Amino acid sequence: MGKVRRGGYVFVTWKGDHSPRHVHVYRDGVLIVKWDLDHGQPMTGKITRRVRLLLEELEREGAL
Repeated sequence: MGKVRRGGYVFVTWKGDHSPRHVHVYRDGVLIVKWDLDHGQPMTGKITRRVRLLLEELEREGAL
């Protein structure tokens, strides 16, 4: 499991989790969005511009 805290959000991935490759994004312990990293779209929930920018930053850094 990988967990990264950034901008008030917690981004969680699990090694060996089901396809497609995705990240769970939480704020204050509540799931905000489950984001499909392979296709760049939400699997559940809605994404905000702020979360989208943080996801792009984390992917550039290789943290996801």
